[in-house]
Amino acid sequence: MDNAAQQLGNAATTWWGAVLAGFTRTDPLSVPAGILLGIVAAAVVLSIPRVTWRWFGLYVTFVHELGHAFAALMTGRVVHGLKIGLDHSGQLVSSGRRGFSATWSGFWGYPAPAVVGLALVWSVSAGWAGAAASIGALILLLALIFLRNFTGIVVALLSAAVAQSLVMLADAQTVSWAILTLGIALAVGSVRDFFKVAAVHTRRRNQLTSSDAYLLAQSTGVPSFLWLTGFALVIGGSAACSAYFVWGMLAR
Repeated sequence: MDNAAQQLGNAATTWWGAVLAGFTRTDPLSVPAGILLGIVAAAVVLSIPRVTWRWFGLYVTFVHELGHAFAALMTGRVVHGLKIGLDHSGQLVSSGRRGFSATWSGFWGYPAPAVVGLALVWSVSAGWAGAAASIGALILLLALIFLRNFTGIVVALLSAAVAQSLVMLADAQTVSWAILTLGIALAVGSVRDFFKVAAVHTRRRNQLTSSDAYLLAQSTGVPSFLWLTGFALVIGGSAACSAYFVWGMLAR
């Protein structure tokens, strides 16, 4: 028993040391155009075909729900739990004052993957990819506290396992490439998700109750199309900024 406890303690110490080591600034990537095209192609393959989106979309949904949760915590709301469905549905349960806090939390779902993608791409361009990986690893572990269904727990565990492996086993260069790829993939996935929710308001109106824009309209009286416009501006702006930082990393 004592030996097992010691080994567990050593493993935790090693892990924490790796997390802290990630906060060491490295040289920004210099990305050859050919490799960049390959990364963009990989992001498109993850997000566009249904067969791959079925699985990667679960991670995008996870980030979507974490966006709601983080926005709720920012305004003092209490997060009771979140769920993720295999059909890419999600639900966050929080409590607090009505009004701004509920609206703020409700808005930051669809834009969250694009904003996170921008943060990841920027971190690579600034030499802080290791810090992004370490912060992500910690957030994914903390997120396990809030999961309330089997699918959500599995998605969180797999995401956390990949993040911890990246922090523990990969060198700085590999971490930078992985974070860049994930950042671009999240940007593409966010755009795909936006067109999905926009379609709910045009062609699949029987699914309106699944739309954050519809729910925000019901609670605030502000029309859905204005909320959709807000989503589009944040997602488009984040994608454009990501493209700017990627352009700056292109090998000249």
